[in-house]
Amino acid sequence: MFKNYIFYFLLFTLMNSQAQKGARVGYIDMDIILNNIEEYKKSNRLLDNNILDWKKEIELKKIQLKKYQDQLTIEKVLFTPELIKDKELEIEDFALELISLQEKRFGSQGDMIKQKIKLLQPIQDQVLSIVKQIAEEKKYDYIFDRSSDGTMLYSAKNYDISDLVLKRIKRNQKIQDRKEKIEALRSIAKKN
Repeated sequence: MFKNYIFYFLLFTLMNSQAQKGARVGYIDMDIILNNIEEYKKSNRLLDNNILDWKKEIELKKIQLKKYQDQLTIEKVLFTPELIKDKELEIEDFALELISLQEKRFGSQGDMIKQKIKLLQPIQDQVLSIVKQIAEEKKYDYIFDRSSDGTMLYSAKNYDISDLVLKRIKRNQKIQDRKEKIEALRSIAKKN
């Protein structure tokens, strides 16, 4: 019984000292970090170009649909009721194809979302990996993303580690670039 009291007393003391220590908190602004990474900018430009192409493709289909509808309106007097019904069904099928194309390109499982994930996920993974390293090194208990949906009403600049994350990303990129140059030089040397 006495051992239980000692155990609970020590546990209570440890928990109390941990609570008095306070949590170390930091934050990043993912938008600022990503907008300062050249690879992210290139990926974003590529995605924007694809989105423009898809919008043009859809606009051309809309123009074509309007043309079919106008043509049917003009030629309606020349067609039999069965032929009119057939043409209306063709136009309806074309309109459904257009809706399907819009969903394929811009829907929740569409090409835009898939490409965004494909292009941007590796960069975001790199940022999160570096944030984790910094959190472990600096002994942060929590790191928040200021740009995410979680509302941060106030944040002191001294808790912002965005610059530190950016420096590490750029340092890692320089190391990667050097490795690629060395490999290129080695392959040239092997050829000679």
